[in-house]
Amino acid sequence: MASHTLVWEEKQLMKQLMLEQLLNRQEKLAVIGLGYVGLPIALEFAKKMDVVGFDINQERVDLMNNGVDPSKELDASAFENKSIQFTANPEDLRDVSFYVVAVPTPINKFNTPNLNALLSATRTVGNVLSKGDYVVYESTVYPGCTEEDCLPILEELSGLKLNEDFKLGFSPERINPGDKKHTLTKITKVVSGSDEASLKVISDVYASIIEAGVHEASSIKVAEAAKIIENTQRDVNIALMNELSVIFNKMDIPTYEVLEAAGTKWNFLNFYPGLVGGHCIGVDPYYLTYKASSIGYNPEVILSGRRINDSMPEYVAKEVVKSLIEKDKPLKNARILVKGITFKENVADIRNSKAAELVLALQEYFKQVDVVDLHADAEEVKHEYGIELGEESGKYDVIIFAVSHEQYNSITPNQLHEFATDDVLLFDLKNIFKGNFNGIPCWTL
Repeated sequence: MASHTLVWEEKQLMKQLMLEQLLNRQEKLAVIGLGYVGLPIALEFAKKMDVVGFDINQERVDLMNNGVDPSKELDASAFENKSIQFTANPEDLRDVSFYVVAVPTPINKFNTPNLNALLSATRTVGNVLSKGDYVVYESTVYPGCTEEDCLPILEELSGLKLNEDFKLGFSPERINPGDKKHTLTKITKVVSGSDEASLKVISDVYASIIEAGVHEASSIKVAEAAKIIENTQRDVNIALMNELSVIFNKMDIPTYEVLEAAGTKWNFLNFYPGLVGGHCIGVDPYYLTYKASSIGYNPEVILSGRRINDSMPEYVAKEVVKSLIEKDKPLKNARILVKGITFKENVADIRNSKAAELVLALQEYFKQVDVVDLHADAEEVKHEYGIELGEESGKYDVIIFAVSHEQYNSITPNQLHEFATDDVLLFDLKNIFKGNFNGIPCWTL
């Protein structure tokens, strides 16, 4: 043990402080996975140090080498004056000393964790890991995953031992797609390490780019759990709002007016009903419930919230049917228009989109369901959901504003009537029009 510790100390002495070596460009930092999370991190670090940006998708790498963000979040200027090498070749990672893993961690059709990308990335790092290196995970996982699932792979493939030969950490991502205010550097970064020494180094490295500062968690598991409950908390609160919306709709009470009134109390929490999709809020709670079940606990509140939020697309589709029947409109030839299919406003991201699930639910009832979205990629939508994107064509009996894209806030009555029947039914799922559009009542959640 003493000899191994000496080797580590000698290696650290040779490298001096990791941050200093990175800033002096004597060592390199790599980001594994260049999606919504990894690319902004890589580019931010590349302002100050040499970075290797690695992704297994060569087409995405080619785009980034030409200053194009495949996720459509960053413009070309974000790539300028950055010391970064984009690559799909694992051999380019061999001279790296600080690895950041930021690959997707989705769920499968059974709502259980799909760690394929994470474990694949871990094998990639394990094959090039050397003494004195650091490996930090940003991918959202259940508490214990970094040390129980990833660490054994790193040790086996590298032949190295944790804390004797290399260090491990976890720093959960806090990227919010489409948010131009709470950007990467302006959000406090949670960091953790496999021991006190690694925590200090990892904290220093992230503090070099995070203006808002870092929070040092006492352990990797604490940092993993903190990330999980951030989104689980939001999920449960939105589920409560969705359930209240169902109740109030049955009572013919406008939910948003209720929330506005209740919100005048100083300690009322401002959550709103809606379609809960995306790669975080609709996914992360299942990582926690999976882990809870594995240790013999049935998480009732979290799973109940998930069931409510997952049921909302079908609930809205049935409300469309009911509204047409109440208005004596024929269902057989009803024409439906859905505006917006991304998982949230003003982004191109369609992962786990509940708006897409709403479209699929509507197609079970109606022959004519047209979908438009200025942000989403038509080929991606077709590949992921089998849904064709198009343009408004003719007059529609029902128009559903499923996503509150900025363009919809300024729509005029003339623009609406170009593709709406005289007795059109409006469904405004994000309450863009506050219950009424130019005299036309809007159904809202």
